[in-house]
Amino acid sequence: MSLKPTHDAEADYRRASLLKAFNPQSIVIFGASENPNKIGGRPLKFFRQCGFAGSVIPIHAERSEIQAYRTAPSIEAMDHRPDLAIVALPGELAIESVRSCAKAGVKNAIVMSSGFGETDDEGKQRQARMLAIAAASGMRIIGPNTQGMANFSNGMVASFSTMFIEAAPEDGPVAVVSQSGAMSVVPYGLLRQRGIGVRYSIATGNDADVTVCEMAAAVARDSELKVMLLYLEGIPDPWHLAEAAAIARAQGIYMIALKAGRTPEGQQAASSHTGALANEDRVVDAFLEAQGIWRANDMVELVAAVEVYLRGWRPKGKKLVAISNSGAACVQAADAASQRGMGMARLAPGTLEALAGILPKFATITNPIDITAALLSNPHLFGDILPVIARDPAADGFVIGLPVAGEGYDIASMAADSAQLCKATGKPLAIAAPQASVAAYFRAQDLPVFDTELQAVNALSQLMAHQSMLNQLNARVSPLDAKQQAMRWQQQAKRQSQRAHEQSVQSAQSADLSSSALRCLNEADSLALLGAAGINVVDHAVVQSLDQALEWFEKLQLQAPGSSAVLKACSAAVQHKSELGLVKLHLRTPQAIREAYQEIVLIAERTGLTLDGVLLAKQIKARREVMIGARRDPVFGTVILAGDGGLYVEAMPDSVVLLAPFDEASIRAKLERLNIGPLLHGVRGEPALDVGAWVKQIRHVAAAMDDANAAENISTLDLNPLMLGAEGEGCVAVDGLIWIAPRVQNRGVDDLAQRGSLNVS
Repeated sequence: MSLKPTHDAEADYRRASLLKAFNPQSIVIFGASENPNKIGGRPLKFFRQCGFAGSVIPIHAERSEIQAYRTAPSIEAMDHRPDLAIVALPGELAIESVRSCAKAGVKNAIVMSSGFGETDDEGKQRQARMLAIAAASGMRIIGPNTQGMANFSNGMVASFSTMFIEAAPEDGPVAVVSQSGAMSVVPYGLLRQRGIGVRYSIATGNDADVTVCEMAAAVARDSELKVMLLYLEGIPDPWHLAEAAAIARAQGIYMIALKAGRTPEGQQAASSHTGALANEDRVVDAFLEAQGIWRANDMVELVAAVEVYLRGWRPKGKKLVAISNSGAACVQAADAASQRGMGMARLAPGTLEALAGILPKFATITNPIDITAALLSNPHLFGDILPVIARDPAADGFVIGLPVAGEGYDIASMAADSAQLCKATGKPLAIAAPQASVAAYFRAQDLPVFDTELQAVNALSQLMAHQSMLNQLNARVSPLDAKQQAMRWQQQAKRQSQRAHEQSVQSAQSADLSSSALRCLNEADSLALLGAAGINVVDHAVVQSLDQALEWFEKLQLQAPGSSAVLKACSAAVQHKSELGLVKLHLRTPQAIREAYQEIVLIAERTGLTLDGVLLAKQIKARREVMIGARRDPVFGTVILAGDGGLYVEAMPDSVVLLAPFDEASIRAKLERLNIGPLLHGVRGEPALDVGAWVKQIRHVAAAMDDANAAENISTLDLNPLMLGAEGEGCVAVDGLIWIAPRVQNRGVDDLAQRGSLNVS
């Protein structure tokens, strides 16, 4: 094991003390019990069973020995300073234990006690007092409300989980880092059932101080890891998770995350479970992808592909070759590959010719390859075709399905030949073999074996898609860029802390921040602000009378042949003007302007709407109406939404989420995923659309949202529609709404940024 601190002095102090928790020389435990089935007794049992070589001192005022460990009456009575404390006492006793540790100079405490921030306001206050005590001495708190943490490479199993009794620990190249205690050990148990060793099983509980994200950043520094599994109920500090992902990419560690709370009901449950902040699910998707972290849909998917990840394969594509002695298995493999976005490799003519010369005429030589039951009478068929397939460059990975084999089949040779295929090609291979006796031969060759073709294909497709994601990310982001991006997240943390303080002040002034503190600009003011930010907006004017409308109709030359005008009510009090008849289109004559203007004023009078004026604009023709939306997320900062626009944007949503930092290539890649993606290039003789102009508008919007020195503090922005022309014709905003948040001088301390400086080394 080689967990190492960073090379940044500012980060080292806090991170180095946290790293010490993984390899302590001395542990003190408050609430130790003689009963190994009690929370305070289980760690003592594990320390002895797992061979922890450091000193363990239970604190007890009356007993001299607990589970054969000599006690100390108090931490003050000890002759040395422990590296780690375990607190298994309730309520105020837990706080007093933390106070004693802080005075003694202990740098890390695992607080297993519940009844803190995960409960009610009183519990949150207790948690805040505990954190203040720890922070004053520089002590890190893991928890409270945590099941604990384990490092199986050195026997430091500071946990009370029963899982480690049911499934014997074995060190390995996998780490499990979780906010939930149960979800820190369920993946462990599933992996151990498959014979896979696990190095770390860590639960951060309430994330009161050391968060699951910061813990991941610490664990990622272990160069012997190959896979890190995360269970997240919230992402409280994305800058630490970005740091963890950058370190993991540099170390060659795959990160797979199960983020709970996909639905509003799940988000509410997560909040009540750990006090986690529920993040909008699509934003979480975008963030994890931007970091190269694969998002699993459920616990099965979280662990299902670990076996193929651990082989060290780095596939370059997503084309599959399937081989079986069953036609049905071949069909299932092809279906599964198609459903997961993988293609079946098209074998070269030379490969097909060679296969035809080996296999019987009734076999299927096109991919998937059905050897048929002839394998039973000629066991050499398998070994004969694999070298031929290995030479074909079309394949990126292989699935071998053996739904029925056993007596009469030379399974040992088949397993050896399969291993040779991997060795010769360096490409991933998964075996589907439901018979335990058959599977054993392939496992003996260190090959990943699954029960069904679907499981095998799913595992391979996840590895291939994940590696493709990482390849694209690494092509755009150099190690230096990764460090700069991590530092950008730290800077964003400071901005978010400022905004959180502003919102807390506003909340004190108003019970409803959205209606009282935020201010909606009318369309004219929104367009003016957008234009000042470099966004291409339609030619327009705000008029206060019919005479002014007619005057600007002439000034903007809207009476010219082929031109037409739009008149719209201008008022911050109404956002959906079309539904009230307050938008008039296709106005080509002064008479049309006169009638439209009078009708808008009349509707406003009937509905009691106060107008700031009437907006006159040139009517723009578009090849496609698109949209850009933006808002400030309380966790992730600026979030951009881009997609198909127009009247039906809510009824038929088609959009993608973008998180800064992004470049033109990454924006274009996201836009390609839209349902309208094929239309961007032109179809059925239509010209390609001006995607470059759309991308430029997106980048201007992001810059406007992130401009801390701007005159207005934009909270939310909506551009719909944007009129997108053919390539070279540009992209014009013809409608815009902006909500402004007030600025409040920051009187608070930047607590978030002080969680730890980022460093990627």
